[in-house]
Amino acid sequence: MVYETTRHLGPQNGKFSGNRRKIALLAGVFLLAIVVGSCRKHDAPREATQVRPVSEAIAEAEKLYSGRKDLIKVRQGLIVLRQAQVADPSNYELAWRLAKFDYYLGSHSSDSAEQEKTFRDGIEAGKLAVQLQDEKPEGHFWLGANYGGYAEISTLAGLTEIDDIKHEMETVIKLDEGYEGGSAYLVLGEVYLESPRILGGDVQKAIQNFERGLKIDSNNAQLHLNLAKAYLEVNRKADAQKQIDTLLTMKADPGYEPELEEAVDKARELQEKLK
Repeated sequence: MVYETTRHLGPQNGKFSGNRRKIALLAGVFLLAIVVGSCRKHDAPREATQVRPVSEAIAEAEKLYSGRKDLIKVRQGLIVLRQAQVADPSNYELAWRLAKFDYYLGSHSSDSAEQEKTFRDGIEAGKLAVQLQDEKPEGHFWLGANYGGYAEISTLAGLTEIDDIKHEMETVIKLDEGYEGGSAYLVLGEVYLESPRILGGDVQKAIQNFERGLKIDSNNAQLHLNLAKAYLEVNRKADAQKQIDTLLTMKADPGYEPELEEAVDKARELQEKLK
């Protein structure tokens, strides 16, 4: 292209013409160097861009989760965690939190399609967490919770995943039975309380698990609520009322205000049945 340009600048013979070609060629090289240098300058900021620390993403997600009564914040927290996971796909802290956020969204959403998707996503996140750190309780707990959530909305899943739920919660108990205020006993108790007898349902075993959980954390509102339900199933109305009375006078542990509020609302509904 440089050569073609010089063809129209003057005579085509002698040193004069040759010099013009050399000057044009040098000019072309100079321009090319400028273009290349310019491209490098534009690329430099991209190379200098730093990946956001995972700790910052987790802090932002946890802040959003603290306002979880507004499900929009839970969805925003999930986005933050997923973006961080793209940069660090093998991070255990991200994996189990994704399972936790998915469980909360799935168990509170009124959209059946969203429920199914988030429980499935939660199961996958929980499996990854267990794969990354099998010796820690968080992944096992939230994997089991998502199994349970999915079982509630899917009859087929309910038939096939009962053993998976039990396995994960029994693993949590072995690793750290105090995790989430003894809530592994809560989930096990719910499985025994809600399952048909043909699939291992047993109200007495449900009661035993709820009572064990309360020995670990007597301020676990969901344990009191479910124990009241189980007592009512076997016509122990006075004992059920005691659990409700305790629940209605409880103060929430810091950070668990939404869970206490939910439990209180359900306890009042249960109290109406007792009347």
